[in-house]
Amino acid sequence: MAGPDDMVVVRRGGLYCVPGDFYIDPWRPVARAVITHAHSDHARIGHGHYLAAEPGVGILRARLGAIAVDGLAYGQTVEHNGVRISLHPAGHVLGSAQVRMEYRGEVWVASGDYKVEADATCTPFEPVRCHTFITESTFGLPIYRWAPQQDIYADINAWWARNAAQGRASVLLGYAFGKAQRMLSGLDPSLGPIVCHGAVEALNRVYRAAGVVLPDTRMVSDVARDTLRRAIVLAPPSAAGSPWTRRFGDYSDAFASGWMLVRGARRRRGVDRGFVLSDHADWPGLLAAIEATGAQRIIVTHGSIPVMVRWLRQNGYDAGAFETEYGGEEAGDAEPAAQEAADA
Repeated sequence: MAGPDDMVVVRRGGLYCVPGDFYIDPWRPVARAVITHAHSDHARIGHGHYLAAEPGVGILRARLGAIAVDGLAYGQTVEHNGVRISLHPAGHVLGSAQVRMEYRGEVWVASGDYKVEADATCTPFEPVRCHTFITESTFGLPIYRWAPQQDIYADINAWWARNAAQGRASVLLGYAFGKAQRMLSGLDPSLGPIVCHGAVEALNRVYRAAGVVLPDTRMVSDVARDTLRRAIVLAPPSAAGSPWTRRFGDYSDAFASGWMLVRGARRRRGVDRGFVLSDHADWPGLLAAIEATGAQRIIVTHGSIPVMVRWLRQNGYDAGAFETEYGGEEAGDAEPAAQEAADA
């Protein structure tokens, strides 16, 4: 839907700011990349120079290694080729940011991934006024409506307590970056030890170094076998059914994701429980965020694009879409879940 005078277009390398001569979350190596957050579908290795929100620099380095990266404080501006760039909280994960670009009086904002419910592990989402808003739509269907996260934390803790009373470990699966730390922040440490897979614990250390307060955690090798039966274990999805999890004996497992709202997603994961917890905005959150920008032109990226675009056009917006390569770390169940939701 790009026009001849658009500030941002899609090129082979990704979303490209034409007057600024830089890319936003490019999916192929480029000279200059502005990164919204460090999930692997948005932050990739091989760019010449990276610009990211200062709270996310540690995560980028932990995931990508020795990169040339500058950190920008939220709200601070820099100018490149006449484009004023600033980064604003997206509320998605630690260091996540929306990219505001201003050129000759025109303001565009690229959201990256975002959620509007604040949590303890990252700076809350901040609406940014603009003329054109490029928004994600991972959960862009009306069925996706999240319960308050405190209710989900209470359900997780109650599940853990029941398992501990029965002498069974609780294995809670969720993405190692962002989801695991958010779940960790809601756990009740009085119920038993909290054990983390190495992939999770490595990022816990980065979060703590950034000033995020998290409950104490242990590695499995530091916990006696008898004590493990009262533990909750945070692990990435790749650990499900692995030799690493077998050491917990007769355990109960669960998966935390927004996709767990759809019945078939838990069955496909083969877990005992599904907790509906997402780091993306739900349908009401997406609509509220779009309205808060004041933008009349909306460009929808990854997710339920046709439904979102149709709704926006029916409600008076100039809406279209960009085809991107985003949708990685929480998209394992996306296609089948979206089809099941659409058929409901």
